[in-house]
Amino acid sequence: MPALGAEMEAGTLVQWLKLPGDALKRGDIIAVVDTEKGAIEIEVFDDGVLDRILIAPGEKVPVGTPLAFIRAVGEAPSAAVPHAALTIPSAPRPECRASPGARKAAEDLKVDLATLVGTGPGGAITREDVERAAGRAREAPPVPTAPAPPSPADKMAAMRAAIAAAMSRSKREIPHIYLSTTIDMSDALAWLSAENQRRAVDRRLLPVVLLVKAVARAVVEVPGVNGFWVADRFKPGSGVHVGCAIALRGGGLVAPAIHDADRKDLDTVMSELTDLVARARRGTLRSSELADPTITVTNLGDLGVEAAFAVIYPPQVAIVGFGKVMPRPWVVDGRIESRTVLTATVSADHRAVDGRRAGQFLSAIERRLQAVGQL
Repeated sequence: MPALGAEMEAGTLVQWLKLPGDALKRGDIIAVVDTEKGAIEIEVFDDGVLDRILIAPGEKVPVGTPLAFIRAVGEAPSAAVPHAALTIPSAPRPECRASPGARKAAEDLKVDLATLVGTGPGGAITREDVERAAGRAREAPPVPTAPAPPSPADKMAAMRAAIAAAMSRSKREIPHIYLSTTIDMSDALAWLSAENQRRAVDRRLLPVVLLVKAVARAVVEVPGVNGFWVADRFKPGSGVHVGCAIALRGGGLVAPAIHDADRKDLDTVMSELTDLVARARRGTLRSSELADPTITVTNLGDLGVEAAFAVIYPPQVAIVGFGKVMPRPWVVDGRIESRTVLTATVSADHRAVDGRRAGQFLSAIERRLQAVGQL
């Protein structure tokens, strides 16, 4: 059971999408897990073959509990686990040979002959085979049934409780430092307007895409803000995976990642962000999108918020906030002009990031937005 956020302690296995014996490739969706933030598709991270399933649909288990075993291609299967115990249908055998007495016993004892291996001549199923199977079935624990789905109100309450736990932990354990700067966005927005005029309506870029990409590129300049505080030390992120805070309908939020955002062009970032928002609100995010953001961006400018000093999402060490774009008096070459500006903030974990490093990071974001045509 993967950890799909700092606040997640357990998840409920909803559905298996693969069966034992199925070939798997990295990135395949193998199962669906229900969490406080909705149904999450669980991916595999290695090629192989699904060997054994350990958790039945409907079971709620703590983070870190093994759900299944995957073996390497060509490796011998492990001892089989009866499918009936996992509520997964077994594949029918192409031929089912059984004596008349075995067939009658199977009918009386409610045993599926297709699930048995015969011990009689030529592999035929005998009455004793059926009776042994019926005895095992009587001794087996009852098959767990999926619990009734929680109501929307219950799910919202669970989400709020999970967010409260994560944010309380963050403020309790992380020594936050907060910095802010005001950025002149006039040139960036003029570039964006000209660029969008050349594009079809369905290919136009939103201002938030410039912000996400500027953060990703600034992280490359100041990598000390990109990673995690784990076991009393800083662990750098394996890539620049920018988590984007997305408000959910009815309340709550998630922050799935755009992976390797520093290496993607603006069109790709726009496409992936649009897709993340749609799937977050449908409740169909993937485990990899929630498990490994290395830094988070929150943008509240559309709500009229001038500055957003956000709470760090553990175990990350920094979060960037953006406020609304607004006209302000601005000094340009000794003259006062009306310029379009926004306030950018960074909240950083002082255990991993000192004030100077956080300031360098904010300055790098500003430089990138001043040279937006190079993003």
